[in-house]
Amino acid sequence: MKALLIAGLAIAVGGGAAWSAHGVRAPHASRPASHVPAPPQRDDVESNVPYDGRFTFVRIRFAPLGGGEGWGGRDVKWDHDYPRGERNFARIMHELTLVPTRLRESNILTLDDPELTKYPVAYLCEPGFWAPTDAEAAGLRAYLRKGGFVIFDDFAGTHWYNFAEQIRKVLPDVRLVPLDTTHPIFDSFFHIESLDFDHPNYPVKAQFYGIFEDNDPAKRLMAIVNYNNDIGDYWEWSDGGWLPIELSNQAYRLGVNYVVYAMTR
Repeated sequence: MKALLIAGLAIAVGGGAAWSAHGVRAPHASRPASHVPAPPQRDDVESNVPYDGRFTFVRIRFAPLGGGEGWGGRDVKWDHDYPRGERNFARIMHELTLVPTRLRESNILTLDDPELTKYPVAYLCEPGFWAPTDAEAAGLRAYLRKGGFVIFDDFAGTHWYNFAEQIRKVLPDVRLVPLDTTHPIFDSFFHIESLDFDHPNYPVKAQFYGIFEDNDPAKRLMAIVNYNNDIGDYWEWSDGGWLPIELSNQAYRLGVNYVVYAMTR
């Protein structure tokens, strides 16, 4: 019943669609944090809303390696699938769970913003272009240790190397542990029986990694890494008609499980 309901909602949420392309390329060489520019701005970003206890989708903003040039002359990386992705996902959360959820509003925060600690889940996309400053790395380290949960999404191929380098600025001894369906996150709301998942744009198979408290897989999962994957793209274009409905549904199932796991551990 849940699967059928998602199939209908995946088509119903959101408005018209326009295709976008995200090129997979090797990120630029790392630069000292002092030379990283302020995060590029968009003129269509809505203002943040104050914390009120409801689940609010939080997207992490950062200064991308490469300065933000790219698709259409401007590609700030952290904004991929904004705002349709989070709005469509929020509708699914609202319709299928009992979690009080903001349907339209979402927040965009940097990792060193004290407001981040008010929200249990944060989403960071395109970590192949992510290069946290010392303050941002310290902010993420504190957020994870205080119980926060991060979804790393939307990167593939050689972008893994930059992500692996940058996450070690946050947690120098981090272990990126491969996950399978036996982990509780894949049974926190939906029972996910298979992780055989295709990237929406590239001919690669998704892989799932976890970052655990004290590097111990028996302890709390602090972050999930969607490598060779882009569930945000599936959320954004779930009503577009060109992505397989079952894969869009699976992307929603994964997202719901991530949030429910994070809010109950």
